[in-house]
Amino acid sequence: MEKINNLWVVDDDEIYRFAVNIIIDRSAIAKQTNYFNNGQLAIDAFNENLSTPDKLPDLILLDLNMPVLDGWQFLDAVGKLLPTVQKKVHIFLVSSSNDEEDFARAQSLSEVQDLIVKPLTPKVLAEILARIQTGPVIY
Repeated sequence: MEKINNLWVVDDDEIYRFAVNIIIDRSAIAKQTNYFNNGQLAIDAFNENLSTPDKLPDLILLDLNMPVLDGWQFLDAVGKLLPTVQKKVHIFLVSSSNDEEDFARAQSLSEVQDLIVKPLTPKVLAEILARIQTGPVIY
C-alpha cells in the first residue's frame, strides 16, 4: 500500500500518543505525522493551512474525550471547513468509548468514516489505510 502524506493524531492521552506513535512508525503508513493534544490545537492548525492543502491531513485519528475542544466539537468546527478544502480528509474516531450513542452519532456524521474502539493496533491501522485507499474492508 502507498503511504499517505499527512496523518494527524488528535488525542490528549500522552501515553496513548506515545504508543500510537510507535505503531504508526512501525507500520510506516504516513510520510508525516502530527500530534495534537486537544481539538482546538488541531482546528487552529487546520485553519492555518487552509490555503495549502498539502499541509492538511489526509487522515485524522480523533479522540472524543479531550479538554479544551473535544472530538465532537472538533467535528462541528472542521465540518464547516471541509467544503472549502481541495482534498479529501478522512476522519476516524478512535475512542475508548463503546457507547451505542457514540456509534450512532458517529454514523450520522458524513465527515466520520468510522468509530474505532481503542487500542489502535497495527492490524486496525492497516485496515484503515486500506479503507481510505480502496474502499471498505470486507471481513
